[in-house]
Amino acid sequence: MKLFWHPKTRASRVMWMLEETGVPYEVVPIDLRDPSKPRDPEFALASPMGKVPALADGETRLADSAAICLYLADRYPKAGLAPAVDDPKRGPYLWWMVYGPGAVEPAMMQKFSGAKADRRAIGWGDFDLMIETFEKGLAAGPWILGDRFSAADVVLGSSAYFMMMFGILPASPVIEAYIERCLARPGYKKALTMDAAA
Repeated sequence: MKLFWHPKTRASRVMWMLEETGVPYEVVPIDLRDPSKPRDPEFALASPMGKVPALADGETRLADSAAICLYLADRYPKAGLAPAVDDPKRGPYLWWMVYGPGAVEPAMMQKFSGAKADRRAIGWGDFDLMIETFEKGLAAGPWILGDRFSAADVVLGSSAYFMMMFGILPASPVIEAYIERCLARPGYKKALTMDAAA
């Protein structure tokens, strides 16, 4: 299995996820700053938009960090990172899996740009509603599905950490404690260590 990776991107999220599965993988660096550099031919097949992260797992190739995390959780069920299809927690799990790219990331861009958002008209509401919803979701904690760590925590935990690193996370003891729990996981430590070394 190949992870197409560039430091300080959502590829760190997928590396964390791969570490949680315990499945062997190879990191294939992609220099996003210089597209003229030679690239593994599988990268273009895995990532039609030329973005990282992307993954090649045998004949399966895909891009987008949330999609890859969904794939890995289902492809390697022994890791226990996703509720089974017939588990009642599967619905909330799927909702939280897409909450990262569907609500957190657009709300982050809104915050960065200073744009106004009409919470009644926009799918993610606005930045404040996104944070309120995130905090409510963690109320039963310690993880987004309660006692069970899942791929949704990889997606959301890394998003929360990005907000903290970029200085846009408002004071939130609930989310801050969640970030600390995520940072304590060996797989996330490894992903962030690799980012820092690049």
